[in-house]
Amino acid sequence: MTAFIETRAFERFITLVIMVNAVTLGLETSPSVMNQWGSAILFIDQICLTFFVGELLLKLVRYRLSFFRSAWNLFDFAVVAIALFPATGGLSVLRALRVLRTLRLISVSPHLRQVIEGLLRAVPGLSSVGVIMGLIFYVGAVVATKLFSEAFPDWFGGIGRSAYTLFQVMTLESWSMGIARPVMEKFPLAWLFFVPFILIATFTMLNLFIAIIVTSIQSQNAPAEEKTPVISPVDQENLLAEIRALRQELKASRRSSPPPDLQL
Repeated sequence: MTAFIETRAFERFITLVIMVNAVTLGLETSPSVMNQWGSAILFIDQICLTFFVGELLLKLVRYRLSFFRSAWNLFDFAVVAIALFPATGGLSVLRALRVLRTLRLISVSPHLRQVIEGLLRAVPGLSSVGVIMGLIFYVGAVVATKLFSEAFPDWFGGIGRSAYTLFQVMTLESWSMGIARPVMEKFPLAWLFFVPFILIATFTMLNLFIAIIVTSIQSQNAPAEEKTPVISPVDQENLLAEIRALRQELKASRRSSPPPDLQL
């Protein structure tokens, strides 16, 4: 009886409930809307939560303990369970975390799950790049502190401040007019520090981050694509030649063999 939870119609219904719940959670942030429609919005929110709890109960009945073997099921369970805690006193922060229910769109959409799984598979490679980025920032922060701390203590007064300033430079947020050019007014050769840092940190390392993520997502589709063999043009020509040769042999054998005697 619980097999219908695996149907496409049920998945679409849950997706619709998630989208409606996302709209209501957004409307709750508007005081004017809550003053006029607050009771109706909270009622819709409770209905959506009831559907989510019912969905989890049906899945628990359907899959039993195997329900907890899926990371996506555990994610759904945690997101829905947060809304069941009383949002009063010290747990009032949980009320804001109800918006995490919107993230359930990821778990119900296979394409979104594929992207997230690709990102998770890229974590080992990203962590290695992150270590290199950390070393670059540490070296850059030490150098910038030693060079510019006396003239610009607000930007380079310590390793922490220098690292934050270099992060701003890496994002290219007002790095030229806001940081580099004021520094170059007192240190004309400061561009020898900022330009190589941008080339290494921004154009090289960040693009490496993107390359690792793209490669990981592409590898998610590789097994499915490998199931369909690709025949090269040379192999196609060889197959056609063999087929033609077989047809010629069949025609020749039919001509050489005498016709069978007809017996009346």
